[in-house]
Amino acid sequence: MNPQLFNIPAVWLGIGLLGQALFSLRFIVQWIASERQRRSVVPAVFWQFSLAGGITLLVYAIHRRDPVFILGQVTGIVVYLRNLHFVRREGRRPVEPPPEHRHTQSPAQ
Repeated sequence: MNPQLFNIPAVWLGIGLLGQALFSLRFIVQWIASERQRRSVVPAVFWQFSLAGGITLLVYAIHRRDPVFILGQVTGIVVYLRNLHFVRREGRRPVEPPPEHRHTQSPAQ
């Protein structure tokens, strides 16, 4: 891809693409976590990737001087930080497996 095609310096194109990649990874980790639990779950790393991608994209949006993009990223960052606060407050308890996957102990014989 030729960065000059979009009139964007290569370093800023790289920052924008990095932010988008980080942001997209959150869906992959959420999908993997849900498949492992065999139900929909949102692991803490989902919010961490959301925050990292959101901050990176915010920097890119500020550079581009795009108020719509900036407002969208700032709003998202507030949500990501709040969810990470909840995760930390709960002590990062692991997500329990669904009832059909829990191991029950048989009575001692």
